[in-house]
Amino acid sequence: LELYSVREGLKKDLDGTVKAVAGMGYQCVEFYAPYWDWSEQQTKDVRKLIDDLGVKCYSTHNASSYVSKENIGKTRDRCGILGCKYVVVASTDVEGQGIDGWRKFADVLNEANEGLASAKMHSGYHNHKTEFVPIDGVRPIEVLAKNTKPTVMLQLDVGTCLEAGSDPVAWIKANPGRIRSLHLKDWSPDAGKGYTVLFGEGGADWKAIFAAAEHGGGVEYYLIEQEGSRMSELDTARECLKTYRKMRG
Repeated sequence: LELYSVREGLKKDLDGTVKAVAGMGYQCVEFYAPYWDWSEQQTKDVRKLIDDLGVKCYSTHNASSYVSKENIGKTRDRCGILGCKYVVVASTDVEGQGIDGWRKFADVLNEANEGLASAKMHSGYHNHKTEFVPIDGVRPIEVLAKNTKPTVMLQLDVGTCLEAGSDPVAWIKANPGRIRSLHLKDWSPDAGKGYTVLFGEGGADWKAIFAAAEHGGGVEYYLIEQEGSRMSELDTARECLKTYRKMRG
């Protein structure tokens, strides 16, 4: 579970919310940006918590500033404590700078990858709709893929890819071995629905997506993500996991 899905619960009771998520059967969680402000001791306490629950944290979601030269050391340390393999950047400051801005940002991801190497971690990038919307005929996500090292993970957010009118299966097949994590977020083109639909209720062809991810895409783990639904955060997370299990047999 991408823990942004239960963000309000985390704010009120981090330990209790993570325990509830583990109790549903989630095997892996991804902490998002607020983790960076934890003290070193709090980070160690969270690691003990997830260890005791039998839950892994393979990656975190990060602002681009977290992988700057002045911050990469702290990020590497905190993610190392959590047991991460990847530091995923989920935002940039290059919008409005055209394709050249995205090329420059690819360099940032490569530098971050080098800065994480000593801890046997890699950088990654998580797309939103913006990266799949062409600028002068070129999609920014293509620029990032072309100009980053193969060890930089391309974490696919399925829902935002769909919203942009792109084909997630085609994208996975175009980047073999690099889609090592996916956010299983659905999206519906129906008026007023968008991201409020639960996993399996939107327009994603999940059978084809799973097949592409597992036969060439290089997926190592999946993360269910929900921005909000007709249910409470925890009920939403529970229902999405139920559907995932039914879908996978």
